Amino acid sequence: MKYNKLVRDKIPEIIERKGDKYKIHIAGKEEYWEKLKEKIEEEVKEFSKKDSEEEFADILEILDAVKKFRKYDDNKILSIKRRKLKERGGFKKRIILEES
Repeated sequence: MKYNKLVRDKIPEIIERKGDKYKIHIAGKEEYWEKLKEKIEEEVKEFSKKDSEEEFADILEILDAVKKFRKYDDNKILSIKRRKLKERGGFKKRIILEES
């Protein structure tokens, strides 16, 4: 079966323990960035189908990988989040915009 997708680090070991064969390569920076973005979409789709803590954890894992790869600063991200919350609010009120 062909995949051509980013997988967790231990997946080759798991496949090997099952006695199956696999083919991998290590992504360069550009390919890794593209595959990270694809993986975000994949994980969000999976969460949409099955909204579980397990799927939510997968989203957080890929977001952590993005944060590390892009060298995003935790303090700066929290600052931006707080600013946007103050300026635009959050999602607690469950407001649905029907028309504008």
